[in-house]
Amino acid sequence: MTSSFSTFDFASGTKLPDKATLSLGNATVLPGSGTAYVPVTLDRPTPNTVIARVITINGSGTLRALSGYNYQTVDTVVIFRPGDPLVQTVEVPITSLAEGQQFQVKLREAPWGGLQGQSLATITATSAAAPTLKASGTFRQPRAFAATGTLQFELKKETHKRSPDGGWDRWATSLSHGRTQIANGEAGLYLDSSVFPGVEGPVYWGTQGLVLHSQKLKTPIWYEGQNWYYGATVLDGRNFIASQIGYGQYEWVAKMPSRRGSWPAFWLISTSGWPPEIDIYEGFGYQSYWDFDRHIGQTIHGGSGGVRSFQRGVTIQAEQAYGLNGFSQGFHSFAVDIQRDYITWFVDGVETYQSVNPFQGHRWYPIMDVAVKTSGAYDDGSGDMIIKSFRIYNAP
Repeated sequence: MTSSFSTFDFASGTKLPDKATLSLGNATVLPGSGTAYVPVTLDRPTPNTVIARVITINGSGTLRALSGYNYQTVDTVVIFRPGDPLVQTVEVPITSLAEGQQFQVKLREAPWGGLQGQSLATITATSAAAPTLKASGTFRQPRAFAATGTLQFELKKETHKRSPDGGWDRWATSLSHGRTQIANGEAGLYLDSSVFPGVEGPVYWGTQGLVLHSQKLKTPIWYEGQNWYYGATVLDGRNFIASQIGYGQYEWVAKMPSRRGSWPAFWLISTSGWPPEIDIYEGFGYQSYWDFDRHIGQTIHGGSGGVRSFQRGVTIQAEQAYGLNGFSQGFHSFAVDIQRDYITWFVDGVETYQSVNPFQGHRWYPIMDVAVKTSGAYDDGSGDMIIKSFRIYNAP
């Protein structure tokens, strides 16, 4: 079953179709069979990628089946993309299951991009019922990133310009609303060496590329009625004409920070104001669970006039889901393709997320930043994001 959501009223980017609910289903298998098929089901066509992590657990009681003896442990990822069939199956290799023996599968956590329905299912060996069959249907393979637009902008040292508020040919070192984001709970003041002389350079060209440097300040800075103890960094394209497109692709090649409390991001804001917002990459280094080398965050925010009406996205354990890792160890590609029907995210050229596009007609400008959200020493690992390459492709 497919659905393009072409008839849905997005209300100028303030509404999004409901999330699909993902459920595990109970299953039966004939005694002596070599494989059990466990259904994973969506209750409706999904407007965005839904990702679930599924694991096996031992049965209970006298007829419990045990991993390694009766079945092989499964720890896998199930991915539904927009337009996919609504049922797929997880395959569990069976070693030996006798009549009545049972084990279970469960969701490791709530599905990313969807709601959680039945999260625990039982697999039972029985000759009294037909075995659960493998799901049929064609599931779309992940896209590979390709620049289909015309190259409009490329970050180069010899042409790079920036100033406190930016301009038609340069980046701003501030956000549209200023140099602080207190509403986000941020502890970092967005710095510019020309505004705050004597600070460590928040933006500079290093041997590997353009460095966005965050820091704990040696001396606090009094700004807007309070002391700031940390320095954040941003390049904002709100006035930079060459950085703005309606449809097309943005692609960064960058190495992420590893420091706890850092909050690096690549994101887009509508030239008509926030929201909407498209987050191409976020690294939530202030969250205790966050692993900079394995996790990626990708989100859209809808609304208008400064009021957010929805947000939808995923925090992906990318190593397990896509075999991608090492984002703070080396350089990786982070890209988005904005088309009229869908927005698609990519990491290292591999599709990692897709959402129906509720923002038709908007133009976008990019922001790259390392925010700070901590009260600690802020000295473990690197607080720098290094950008080796950044290209923008404009599509009609």
